[in-house]
Amino acid sequence: MADDQHEEVSKKVSAEEEIRRGITVMRRVVQGRSRGIILDVYWNNQGQLIEPNGHTLTSFIGALVRNEIPITCDDWRNKELNESKEKIWSEIKRCFNIEEERRGFCMKLAGKLLRGFRTFLSSKFLKDADGNFVDAELPKKYESLISAEEWEAFKSKRQDPVFQRISATNRERASSPAYPYRKGRVGYGRLEQSMLQKEESSETSLPAHVLWKEARVGKSGVPQEEVLHVYQKCEELSQSLSPDDTKGILSRALDVPEYSGRVRGKGFGVTPTSLSIKKGKAPSNRELHARLEAMQAELDALRREREASASTVYRDASDKNSINCTFQPNIPEGISHCQLYLSSPYYRMVGKGKVHNVSGVLLHTRELPAGCLKVSVDIAVEPNAALPYPSDDSDATTVYEAVGSFVAWPTNLICVGYETPTKSKSKDNAIPRHTESTVSRKELQENEVSNASAQQKKEVSNASARVKSSGAKKTVARKKPTTKYRSCLRTFLEMTDIPTGGVRTVHMEVGIFGFDHDQMIGNEDFMQVFSHEEIGVTVVNTYIRFLYDKLMHPNGLDVSFGFLAPATVNLGLILSRPHTVTEYVLRILMDNKDAEKLFFIPFNTGGHWLLLAINPIREIVYYLDSLGNDWTRYPDMKVLIDTFLQAFRAQRDIQTSRRGANSIKWIKVACPQQRNQIDCGYFMLRFMRDTLALGRLMIPTDYFEEFKCAFYTKDQVDEIKEEWCQFMIELNVFS
Repeated sequence: MADDQHEEVSKKVSAEEEIRRGITVMRRVVQGRSRGIILDVYWNNQGQLIEPNGHTLTSFIGALVRNEIPITCDDWRNKELNESKEKIWSEIKRCFNIEEERRGFCMKLAGKLLRGFRTFLSSKFLKDADGNFVDAELPKKYESLISAEEWEAFKSKRQDPVFQRISATNRERASSPAYPYRKGRVGYGRLEQSMLQKEESSETSLPAHVLWKEARVGKSGVPQEEVLHVYQKCEELSQSLSPDDTKGILSRALDVPEYSGRVRGKGFGVTPTSLSIKKGKAPSNRELHARLEAMQAELDALRREREASASTVYRDASDKNSINCTFQPNIPEGISHCQLYLSSPYYRMVGKGKVHNVSGVLLHTRELPAGCLKVSVDIAVEPNAALPYPSDDSDATTVYEAVGSFVAWPTNLICVGYETPTKSKSKDNAIPRHTESTVSRKELQENEVSNASAQQKKEVSNASARVKSSGAKKTVARKKPTTKYRSCLRTFLEMTDIPTGGVRTVHMEVGIFGFDHDQMIGNEDFMQVFSHEEIGVTVVNTYIRFLYDKLMHPNGLDVSFGFLAPATVNLGLILSRPHTVTEYVLRILMDNKDAEKLFFIPFNTGGHWLLLAINPIREIVYYLDSLGNDWTRYPDMKVLIDTFLQAFRAQRDIQTSRRGANSIKWIKVACPQQRNQIDCGYFMLRFMRDTLALGRLMIPTDYFEEFKCAFYTKDQVDEIKEEWCQFMIELNVFS
């Protein structure tokens, strides 16, 4: 109804009427009131006036204040104006459906509009082109609003030396702004509203620095380099400052002084109170000293606790339930080659080096922490992995920074040589192993792997042929998948120590994720597939290895497609270490900057898998979510993806298009939808499989015609499981 009212009362005048019109008196609003039309007005959650009817109310207040308040009024707080202010508010309530608590906003807006009117009169009629004073007559257009006495008093005030000195100072300060506002009469409130509507976002507000940047983008659509620099600095500060910080991120990035009550980057009507920003008294030196002592005591307690627990139990904190990894490796005396592991957030190898198991050895003239040995790091398998004990002498905090130096490493996370750590089995849980059973098992494995390999190659070679059958829009009928590979793999595992806590590794070569590493895999990962549970990053990574080995590499698709590691690009790391994610992604993109390529990002939001397929050359992001959510549900994800695509564009020295920084195109694909709370991981894997089977760099908005369906059936999900199990048998991971 509000839209109908706005359309009826606030119709746009033609260009001819605009030229010939006189003083704005808002007759349409008054006439609408006579017909019983009271306009509704709307506010955002920060108390700013927005559309519909926001612009109409602003213009109406401007017309009222020009009629009721003399231009000679210099102090809006003068109590002599109370009667006129009451009349203005009464007229507003007669024409608009507005709450009493909005009176303060409307009165402040009226004062602002009155100042703007006085400035307009002075600039338009009392100054020449060089800014010199002109003794002009009262304009006939405003004779109905301004008396001759008021006009003479107004001119006299403009000739006053004190006024002219203040005016010159203000004019000089505002003449050359470093970051000029470029949205005309559109205020921050309505600008924010239009941005949220354009993005179809469910959010109710935007960060101040995002609004600030958009407000400085002109008609060309390209923000200035200085503006982008401030915006990037704000993004960096937003990751490190506390939400309770009383000085805004934008103010810190601009490095300018602020006065009390100002909220930079939000526009008229927003105050610290409306944003619930608490003003805090600056702490005294004594209070700061007490805080530092308390923090130091807490840090010492945590350090003692970590040293005390280092020699006890380390748990494998993988995606769902932890696998116990309380193995105690047998480390010989002397210096030995070793592999270095970490157990959090999931169990994996992060480096290689040498362990120095020598009696009385010191680390940088200090004793080693309890339960640790001295190691020298030679190779960083996971460069950004945090050291279990950061080096105080070398300032190293990551495995990469520790290369070539000595650090302390927990004994139970060191594997000598190429030994794979396994959990020690008690006598009660030990599985008997006799020579006869070992021989028969070996024969069984060799026969099964041989048959599996042949069958796998046959199926993969026909993958594309099935979807490209002559004239067929749908895939040809598939043979219902069996569970033979799952059963086989499960039988093999029962003859190993994996069910009782043992772990194995699957090698991930550098061509898959851009770095060489060994993926740890344990019983929990196998049970996710056997028991149809939510799959974790280990299953996802090893299935990607299958896609790389069987679909991409043999068919030359690795020049057109690529993967980004889900253990690095995920919501948790985006929130905690965004620079790590950006550096990794940017390195991969720059390594492939000369060829158009589609990169798959299996993205975990914390409890749900979705797929992002990114074409960095064309700046297109395909968004495939089996729950049907929009990308606005994950704003941190979108901001980071946009950021590194913009950085990729900048490093390639590509001139931006007319739309500039907004040229990145996000496409929501109408992909098959899951019907339970478990299948998101399997659906995400099938999205990648379908795309690779067709070998296309463009994903239609309504998904591929050959694979289009409302949902994947149980057989189609089981097909993913069988492929994974068959591949695990071929890799002989259970040996």
